[in-house]
Amino acid sequence: MRIRFLSKNGHKIDEARKILEPLGAEVIPISVAIDEIQTREVKAIVRDKVLRAFERIGHRLFVEQTCLYIDALNGFPGGLTQPFWDSLEADRFCELFGNGEMRGLTAKTWIGYCDGRRIHHFEGEIRGTVASVPRGDRSFQWDCVFIPNGHELTFAEMGEGKNEISMRRIALNAFADHLRVKTDA
Repeated sequence: MRIRFLSKNGHKIDEARKILEPLGAEVIPISVAIDEIQTREVKAIVRDKVLRAFERIGHRLFVEQTCLYIDALNGFPGGLTQPFWDSLEADRFCELFGNGEMRGLTAKTWIGYCDGRRIHHFEGEIRGTVASVPRGDRSFQWDCVFIPNGHELTFAEMGEGKNEISMRRIALNAFADHLRVKTDA
């Protein structure tokens, strides 16, 4: 099955391919600019993005939004993770949140899939802590600061191993299960 994925982020496209293609789904990247609404409500962002993308593309497709929920900030920034990260970047993020007792955070991936009739939502989440300093490759946003619970390495230091445990893996597995059920029906 071929499935279109709207994303300009090459890292996300690569991860989606590595996770979905062994499950029988060929990921076709679509690089169309869709301005995201700015809100903490991630489901609203995903719904808006997938609807506008479907209107422009005219084919079934999925979109993805991954967010951080920082314990020390009562779950902020959520849907505002990208502008939050862009303002702080790795070093400042670790200075602010990588020391002390309140280092916990949750990473969540939300997938919206439009099949032409309905929007389906899939989620994955993983708990972790903020590293005291950035570690590993810094090219994929906050992977260099996120240490999943039960591990000592940041996502960036894990390399391909990240794809076995990540919030994106959990959400994409749920999405793949949905696609299998639809294909088998």
